[in-house]
Amino acid sequence: MDTPIGTLWLDADGAGLSSIAFDGAVGSHSDDPLLRDAASQLRAYFAGALTRFDLPLSPRGTEFQRRVWDAVARVPYGTTTTYSAVAAALARPTAFRAVGAANGRNPLPIIVPCHRVIGASGALTGYGGGLERKRALLDLEAASG
Repeated sequence: MDTPIGTLWLDADGAGLSSIAFDGAVGSHSDDPLLRDAASQLRAYFAGALTRFDLPLSPRGTEFQRRVWDAVARVPYGTTTTYSAVAAALARPTAFRAVGAANGRNPLPIIVPCHRVIGASGALTGYGGGLERKRALLDLEAASG
């Protein structure tokens, strides 16, 4: 699907939405109802009309990665947190680097809002879609929130 931050490729398995990839991914068109619903919700998000997604999710990852993604999914729309705050929320306060690595492997960017996790200094740090997209998503939420 085309979005203000470029083309997104959505994929699902039998349990839910399993991945979102940025430009350069290869895929094909599908009439899967879940993918249509996900695209509709993403369009509403980019229009500033949706602040929380309601989709079945099926990300593939380790237990620790899934715990990180669950914690990141709880970061409210229009706010940010830090890698160390996520690590502390997981009762692993020294695991901020591992949190960063897990966040970087998030297969559902935007839906699981890894763009809301920033460095302790307030600086934008790595984002799978690039820092320009991360800034655009944070700006979108600041303007809509």
